[in-house]
Amino acid sequence: MSDPTRPAGPKIIAVANQKGGVGKTTTTINLGAALTELGLHVLIVDLDPQGNASTGLGIEPDDREFTTYELLLEDIDLGDVIQGTGVDRLKLIPATVDLSSADIELMSNEKRSFLLHDALRQTGIDQYDFDYILIDCPPSLNLLTVNAMVAAHSVLVPLQSEFFALEGLSQLMLTIREVRQTANPMLRIEGVVLTMYDARNNLSQQVEADARSNLGDLVFSAVIPRNVRVSEAPSYAQPVLSYDTTSKGALAYRALARELVRKNAKIAA
Repeated sequence: MSDPTRPAGPKIIAVANQKGGVGKTTTTINLGAALTELGLHVLIVDLDPQGNASTGLGIEPDDREFTTYELLLEDIDLGDVIQGTGVDRLKLIPATVDLSSADIELMSNEKRSFLLHDALRQTGIDQYDFDYILIDCPPSLNLLTVNAMVAAHSVLVPLQSEFFALEGLSQLMLTIREVRQTANPMLRIEGVVLTMYDARNNLSQQVEADARSNLGDLVFSAVIPRNVRVSEAPSYAQPVLSYDTTSKGALAYRALARELVRKNAKIAA
């Protein structure tokens, strides 16, 4: 029997964690690139005013004429903001620092929490035939992140393998529950992915054990290692899969993409 929560169009996933430096943008870019290697069409929505996903995919600030700011606040056509990247089948809606004022500007809008939801469901989206839309959220639980959760079918949580990692999760889970109760009852947790994992480090192993013990099947089997190639790739404006295709980081993101697709195929069955 088909799952009524399974979208007819692209599956929209918000990549969120209010903590900074946990690998949100890195995961968004590299998961997106790994999904395209499976033949899927992917759109990344840069919803972080820092615009790191845009920079990491080689879109210079001067080339970001229309961005998520215009998409949210100026009712612009999707076709005007979607840009190609250097990766086949991977498109991007870029962001600039302009987005940092969006929270304040959105407050006076009655539909403030639904603007991204409506923008990503414009009829023009169909022509792109996207399979997945990944939203790179800012490192806070602000109105932009709420917009992402209202627009999304699920939330993917990168969790850094460090002390106190699980403590920050409770606030995020609370926000997801509130969004589910007030605006998006179908929202679910796609899963938790452990990032910056060092198998030689007792702390990483302890965080993994705690996460799997507390969250069970929500934690992806694929684990993203601490890998210098993953750190270097953005400065060359490439996903690690292009920068060093055989690196441990590239292999880990491919494993994550396969697991994600497998999980969703099972749900849809």
